[in-house]
Amino acid sequence: MSEGWVRHRLESFALDISWTAAPGEVLTLFGPSGAGKSTTLRAIAGLLRPDEGRISVGRQVVFDSAVGAWVPPNRRRAGYMPQEYGLFPHLTVRENVAFGLRGWAPRQKERRIDELLGLLGVDDLAQRYPDQVSSGQQQRVALARAMAPQPEILLLDEPFSALDPELRRSLRRELRALRDTADIPIILVTHDLADALALSDRVLVLEQGRVVVEGPPLEVLERPSVERMSRLVQVENVFEGRVISADPNRGSMACDLGGVTIEAPYGRVEAGDQVRIGLRAGDVLLAIERPHGLSARNVLSGTVVGIEQHGFEVEVSVDCGRIFRAEVTPSTVEALGITPGRNIWVVFKTNSCFLIE
Repeated sequence: MSEGWVRHRLESFALDISWTAAPGEVLTLFGPSGAGKSTTLRAIAGLLRPDEGRISVGRQVVFDSAVGAWVPPNRRRAGYMPQEYGLFPHLTVRENVAFGLRGWAPRQKERRIDELLGLLGVDDLAQRYPDQVSSGQQQRVALARAMAPQPEILLLDEPFSALDPELRRSLRRELRALRDTADIPIILVTHDLADALALSDRVLVLEQGRVVVEGPPLEVLERPSVERMSRLVQVENVFEGRVISADPNRGSMACDLGGVTIEAPYGRVEAGDQVRIGLRAGDVLLAIERPHGLSARNVLSGTVVGIEQHGFEVEVSVDCGRIFRAEVTPSTVEALGITPGRNIWVVFKTNSCFLIE
């Protein structure tokens, strides 16, 4: 178990946060850069001394400003993996993992190193140096080093930030397996929605040093319930509208978005109520001909008014009376001949929409 609260000021930035992380739980600190996520992790690890607060790791109180308690980082039983991995370039992979095991009996130390290198699939790299292995392998080595001394908490700061999408998916699976074998709390810092959804048991969303939303990941991140959360988790389509009709038996309601009518899941609303509807760009499909025989109830005609590439994805903006944003691949843009001015159909399911309350 780890729990605590801290208050800390860095020039104009003020951090004010509390948390609880249970054994075997992945608690994710989610939010934009500068929200206070990494600062919180550094406070738990002992790399930053807060102005006020109380922090416990396992049964040990490692910081308590009320009584002047302070335990240095090397005595906190906290495994910490920084964003840049922090591997020692002059040490081999094996020596990096062994670094936290000073004081262990030689046979016990070697057994622990072999166990972790095998678990994370880097045992064949033991005699190489960090600059002789890939970013993904460095990530595994850094994770092994953080886990080596059998910490009572594991702190991971943007562990997948330098990795390509396929490698991120692979290492997420490995981290989930590691969580299942080590009965300790894991606190993960990320601003990546996919990482948060794939790994979290619970999410704290930070904005400007404070927790704005807390709860299960699907509830918090897939169906954000406040407007600023929509901005944080990148809900690309947010519409103001009015309920035309609501049918709890069908589980849906018709909403006028200002000349455009869509069907959304039923909420506790009545005809005439004002609502705000969210829709992710990734849930919007595009078609160059009107589709038929679909389960999707929302099929709108429009005109392409914008195309922007973001990494491996392309955001297409379509004017259907309101601007709808869809996220597709470059190959889709090419295959459908999507260009500005082209007439196109926007398609999305009723349950892809959600109320922002």
